[in-house]
Amino acid sequence: MQAEQPRSNSAQSANPIAERSLTLLGATGSVGASTIDLIKRERGRYRVEAVTANSNAAQLATLARELGARFAAVRDPQAYAELKEALSGSGVEVGAGERALTEAAQRPSDWVLGAITGTAGLKSTLAAAERGAIVALANKESLVCAGRLFMRRAAAAGATVLPVDSEHNALFQAMSGSRRQDVRRVILTASGGPFRTARPEVIRSATVEQALRHPNWSMGPKVTVDSATMMNKGLELIEAHHLFSLRPDQIDVVVHPQSVVHSLVEYCDGSVIAQLGSPDMRIPIAYCLAWPARLAGPAPRLDLARTATLTFEAPDTARFPALALARGALEHGGAAPTVLNAANEVAVGEFLARRLSFGGIAALVERVLEAALHQNWTGEPETLEEALFIDHNTRLLAHDILPEIAAKASYDSGLGNDWGRPGISIS
Repeated sequence: MQAEQPRSNSAQSANPIAERSLTLLGATGSVGASTIDLIKRERGRYRVEAVTANSNAAQLATLARELGARFAAVRDPQAYAELKEALSGSGVEVGAGERALTEAAQRPSDWVLGAITGTAGLKSTLAAAERGAIVALANKESLVCAGRLFMRRAAAAGATVLPVDSEHNALFQAMSGSRRQDVRRVILTASGGPFRTARPEVIRSATVEQALRHPNWSMGPKVTVDSATMMNKGLELIEAHHLFSLRPDQIDVVVHPQSVVHSLVEYCDGSVIAQLGSPDMRIPIAYCLAWPARLAGPAPRLDLARTATLTFEAPDTARFPALALARGALEHGGAAPTVLNAANEVAVGEFLARRLSFGGIAALVERVLEAALHQNWTGEPETLEEALFIDHNTRLLAHDILPEIAAKASYDSGLGNDWGRPGISIS
């Protein structure tokens, strides 16, 4: 989705095949890997300015050399020495820490991939938007944590924000060529994750290995766990609200286990337009890489006759309460989405570290939301500093509450309080 007033780029519009310079924030993750696969297939079309990673210095150095990057940075300062040594004599500039990630985002490239997982990607992705770049946004947490702030600053800078998430990319494509005021609602599709048909007691006691066994998509651990809890779809509700300026009641979710229909747009005349494709992240990434043109990508072609059946079902918020929590945070507004995101990042991290049960993820998020609202954390962040302050305090609060939730091994996350459940008013 474009920011309100995307910058004009007449050279690209006149010649969409012209070379485009790129910066990859989060180059070593799954989205980064898919992007690099596409870039390598189009060597004459793209030039890489900068690449970043969290701490995998060896892999980042290899990518920087292969792609001819001019700058490489790791977020973890302890990985700096390894990165510097690995790139010695290459001519690639090297950096480490938050400032280095921001420097990477601010370097002169036309197009920036924002694929750093979690709130850690907010500063650098926002820095790219504030210089008026084309930002291909794969970091949904940036919009969940500070969506209004992010989109406002992107619009003021004349940036263009393109959604990489398959669902929002599908909405963007389905809305192309139509008037925004004619959109009645949008429908995000969810695979249902690995526990779509599982009994509640199985879900509550799921192991890390089971949660990471996604049936359709290959993603990083945090996103995969979010998909298993369906928090990922909840975060996407909030993301869609900011990307497309939609009211909460205009955004619905349907479970579609085949992951062929990636999202749908319903118009005022009753027409419904959907974007379909194989479950391959290279499709939405390719759309963003070549926008406003299209790229001849390598993703498997969709064979509907072979697929044969497409099914849809309503999400079960009793077994997957995270989705209801996210909708409640969206409807409540203010700082609630920022709190939701930070609490979820802590909860998922604790689950992956095997210090919290799977059922405890939603339980912890719910308790943190309740505590934060009880402390009157209601104002939506107006600055980056405010957003990060709320995020920091929420993480402290979550760690304070964590022992209570972790101790309740049999806590039923589907039978907790009614915070954010349909029909419940939060004040």
